[in-house]
Amino acid sequence: MTNNPGFYTKTMAKVYADQGYFEKAAEIYRYLLKQDPERHDLFEALAEVEIKLSEKAPDKLALLFGEWIDLTVKYNNLQKLKKIKGTL
Repeated sequence: MTNNPGFYTKTMAKVYADQGYFEKAAEIYRYLLKQDPERHDLFEALAEVEIKLSEKAPDKLALLFGEWIDLTVKYNNLQKLKKIKGTL
């Protein structure tokens, strides 16, 4: 993904949003709104993307929580193995 504001267009933001890259789409919409704050179409598009971002947040939290559980189990198993090794 590019960080070049020269490529920041409404079309590019829509492409990113359609592909699920909502953070990048929001970044582009925010940049475009700074350039032209009177564009209500950009404001509405940004609002839609931000709604999708907020809907996606619980999914990310669930993934992080799952990773945390996996790491905790692995850590506990490692501690058990160290105890077993120490008794041999």
